[in-house]
Amino acid sequence: MTQEIHVRRYDIDWLRCLAFLLLIFYHVGMYYVFDWGWHIKSAEQSVWLQDVMVWSNQWRMSLLFFISGLVTSLADHKLNHWAILKERSSRLLPPLIFGMFVIVAPQVYYEGLTQDLFELGYWDFWLHYINPNSEFLSDHHGPIGLLTWNHLWFLPYLWCYSLILLAISPWITQVLSHRLLQSINGKCALAVLILVMLGIWFYLRPNYPVTHDLFNDWYSHGKYFWVFVVGFALDKFPVLWQRLIECRSGLLIVAFMCYVFIIMDRHQMFQPLADLYTSSNGVRLFYGSIFVTNHWLWILAIVGYAGRYLQFSNRFLKKINRAILPCYILHQSVIIVFAANLAYWAIPAWVEAPLLIVSTALCCYLGYELINRSKVLKPLFGLK
Repeated sequence: MTQEIHVRRYDIDWLRCLAFLLLIFYHVGMYYVFDWGWHIKSAEQSVWLQDVMVWSNQWRMSLLFFISGLVTSLADHKLNHWAILKERSSRLLPPLIFGMFVIVAPQVYYEGLTQDLFELGYWDFWLHYINPNSEFLSDHHGPIGLLTWNHLWFLPYLWCYSLILLAISPWITQVLSHRLLQSINGKCALAVLILVMLGIWFYLRPNYPVTHDLFNDWYSHGKYFWVFVVGFALDKFPVLWQRLIECRSGLLIVAFMCYVFIIMDRHQMFQPLADLYTSSNGVRLFYGSIFVTNHWLWILAIVGYAGRYLQFSNRFLKKINRAILPCYILHQSVIIVFAANLAYWAIPAWVEAPLLIVSTALCCYLGYELINRSKVLKPLFGLK
């Protein structure tokens, strides 16, 4: 299983595709899950769906940043830093700007319609949406009016993290190449991952709620940048990467145990302990340790299983690997447009949800095929 670090890692390609595809299921779930705010909500909402979605919402975005860090390190073997930043800028910034003005607009429109905030047609709404000086829905304005990036927040975060990491990567590479660090074993490495994340969880999470606005989102930055750096570093430790593959089953078992504890706690099965959460630092650290361990072990177990079973390529991977960024850009707007229009038919949720998933996947695929054939649209969706 051992391979040179300059060889293309197909397992990472598979992971990136599967992680992005998970977003379709997750965001369809957000439409139906009970008591979790989203842009629009179904009339039929499910309480039990929360337990299912808790499984991935602890680590799904972290996995994307982890993979992105790995990809950055793998690219570092072939390209200089300026070439990497230029390539990443061309793939992230035009889609971000185009997405904010065009792709995200239907999300804001249907969110306003479902909340009875206005009765405008789409064109009239869009003219207000792209005008940061418009007084329309002023109570709902952000720093640039109604204009927002919604689910595209991943793009500016990844670009900023890439810029910072490439600036400090010579120092990081020098530190990681130290003989003492190169001799670190898996248990010590895992302890470092958990302890750093526990500090982020304990000190930043209570004071900086998640905003995704880039400038006031310090808990998210601490969490995701640390994951991004760890992904970058893993490529420098092929022995540890191989160790993940060998220990994948053990990591999965412990990760599942942490998930079971979290679900049991959500159902008040440890109420005496939960009652001490606000008054005891020890209890907070205990809960934080469970959440952080759950977060890391799912990521590491998934990377391990991918390394064992997904070290191959085929035509499907090549196609979907190219399509994944346009599909990511499109998917949430497609879900919201379809969901808002299907709501008028009052279809039972057990029929509507699969229909919504299939319709979204099909529309994203057709959208990619159109984009891939257009010289104008390609750069607007991050395609070379």
